[in-house]
Amino acid sequence: MPTRVNRQTVDLSAYPDLLVLYLGMRVNHMYGIRTFFSFGRKISQSVAGKPDGLLLHEPVYYSIFPMNMGMRQYWRDLPSLLAFARSEPHRQWWLDFLKDSGGTGFWHETYSVKGGMEAVYDDIPKPFGFGQFAGLQRARGPMFGSAARLGRAESAGDPAVSEKELYD
Repeated sequence: MPTRVNRQTVDLSAYPDLLVLYLGMRVNHMYGIRTFFSFGRKISQSVAGKPDGLLLHEPVYYSIFPMNMGMRQYWRDLPSLLAFARSEPHRQWWLDFLKDSGGTGFWHETYSVKGGMEAVYDDIPKPFGFGQFAGLQRARGPMFGSAARLGRAESAGDPAVSEKELYD
């Protein structure tokens, strides 16, 4: 009997440097609900501006309790993603968040067609994603910026926020 399933696939050959990001914000304290919703508005406005290289942005709901919601993004290439991350207002939001997470935690995991995966977990109280099986370490030195964690030194440049800005 022939299948009734409509199987489809995609040809990603036009996207040789495709990146997929899963991002999330977790509410750690009641006052974090305010931070959570303020970032949601900022991100929506930013995505509405159609940053160069952003192919698709989709909301994703991870859990209701604790509230952990976020997005999945598809980027044409790492340089486009890094240009967006280093641009204003994103760079300033990130710096402000890293100085005070406002009762929330933020995480992202990046997967690259060219190879390499990386993640960062800021104020996430228990291991999540890769951290559940790969172990966690401080995001300092060569583990500070996402391009370096991906093993993409050719695109690394300076991270959106430098260690000096954050720790000095």
